[in-house]
Amino acid sequence: MSNKDSAAEPGFKMLADIKPPFIPEGASGMTILVEWSPGHPGLAPHRHAGPAFGYVIDGAIRFELEGEPERVVEAGETFWEPGGDVIHYQDGNALPDAPTKFVVFMLCAPGQPMLTYVDEAELAQRAHLRAPRPTAGQGPQGS
Repeated sequence: MSNKDSAAEPGFKMLADIKPPFIPEGASGMTILVEWSPGHPGLAPHRHAGPAFGYVIDGAIRFELEGEPERVVEAGETFWEPGGDVIHYQDGNALPDAPTKFVVFMLCAPGQPMLTYVDEAELAQRAHLRAPRPTAGQGPQGS
């Protein structure tokens, strides 16, 4: 049974069918559960050594990758990022009054940290690659 066929079986629902641009040779996998309190800002801008695939269990996250507009991913929805050089700007709780919980499966290149923070100098150097920011009073796309 192919992946697409399994989605048609009772009890199965295709949530995402992603073809990542690369999987690091010799990669290891890691699954983490993230629980943000109401309004938690998430991690500072960072990148991952390999692709990451996520599913929001409860709540909603504010999600932004380099070159893509900020968006809100709600419970029952998925997200992914290619890893490598791409900066992950936001992953915080989009809800000011409720917790958010999501699961992320990441593939990590051997000998590299799963997550590396991006310093201010690099953020300034790559600012032209970031999608335009919402203006005051205008929410992110998808919210």
